[in-house]
Amino acid sequence: MSAKPHPSADPAFSFAFQPIVDTVAHAVVAWEALIRGMWDEPAWQVLNQVSPLRMHLFDQTARAAAIALAARLGIDRSLHLNFLPQSLASWPRSVLNTLEAAHQAGLPVNRIVLEVPEAEIIHDRAHFAGLLKEYRKLGIQLAIDDFGAAWADLNILADLQPDLIKLDMRLIRGIERPGSRHAIVRAICLACADLNVGVIAEGVETLAEYTWLAGQNVRFFQGYLFARPSFEALPPVHFPQTAPVEEPFPPKRPVAPAPTARSKKIRA
Repeated sequence: MSAKPHPSADPAFSFAFQPIVDTVAHAVVAWEALIRGMWDEPAWQVLNQVSPLRMHLFDQTARAAAIALAARLGIDRSLHLNFLPQSLASWPRSVLNTLEAAHQAGLPVNRIVLEVPEAEIIHDRAHFAGLLKEYRKLGIQLAIDDFGAAWADLNILADLQPDLIKLDMRLIRGIERPGSRHAIVRAICLACADLNVGVIAEGVETLAEYTWLAGQNVRFFQGYLFARPSFEALPPVHFPQTAPVEEPFPPKRPVAPAPTARSKKIRA
């Protein structure tokens, strides 16, 4: 099932898939496609073989390949795909190609979630938001990945109005221990609740991390505690037991029907 973009130019690659789960409903709500080498080599080994001049083309080629593989695996939930903001700035058709790939694979557009790393968001956020606006009207969703990795700039929420954020795993690791990260995570969760932005805790590995976050009414999780990424397959999911949260996940914004006429993650 591996993909081979351009002979002698880009490395052969495929994908591993990791679930995003709702721990209240005990259900998988989405899958993230994580790029891998043909033999399940880590993402950095693949990306190090891509010329910087071709990275944006490779970015969109990889998304199309991820969509095709997800369709073959029978994924019927949202599909999270990593996205380099400069791809859209350099070539506006990059998102259109993703939508065309989704249509060819029979994947509804409103199941596509583009993940943009917080640190890579282009300086002119208003311009970036404007470029995405028409595609989001069609139903495509936007998630800010690694949120809080550097400075937890809450202005990003106002400027881009994402559907989702993924708390950076550096905030998550050992979060049950007292410290300043408690205040940071609580502030982020409160802001997201007020703005109707969903929160996903990424990289959760221990029951203690999960229990503390569930106590803050986080209900969407991704990490080894639930399932490790599985190469060209969908892994079984484990749901640990802890006290349930009370607040519902913010409803998605209304979306238009899919048109009739594309998690670095690309890095892991």
